[in-house]
Amino acid sequence: MSRQNTIADAMSALKNAGDCGKPECTLEPSSKLLGAMLRIMQDAGYIGSFDTIDDKRGGQFRVHLSGRINKCGAITPRYSVGLDELEYWETRYLPGKNFGLLILSTSKGVLTHNQARKDGIGGELLGFVY
Repeated sequence: MSRQNTIADAMSALKNAGDCGKPECTLEPSSKLLGAMLRIMQDAGYIGSFDTIDDKRGGQFRVHLSGRINKCGAITPRYSVGLDELEYWETRYLPGKNFGLLILSTSKGVLTHNQARKDGIGGELLGFVY
């Protein structure tokens, strides 16, 4: 299978496994960016723990699901977002105020939209989860 967008593949695999009620999901290939996104989702309680598996190829993540993901996805193309534009993107991708997370790549690393707003920086939209 050809991989065009590993973030989109991983997010749809998480959603599909969660919808089927599976206890865990394997995501491949692994990357630092995907690992940072999973860490944010774990800190927010959307997934349980996750492990990195070195299979001597692209690597894998084994993610333990907690059943809290209603929907998640990658945002393509990766829009550049200024601090003043976060509200617009929240209303576009999230179902309600203070419900769900936008995940951004910023100059301070991968952050949620709330952390980016608190730090006063913008970035590029990577994905969303609620």
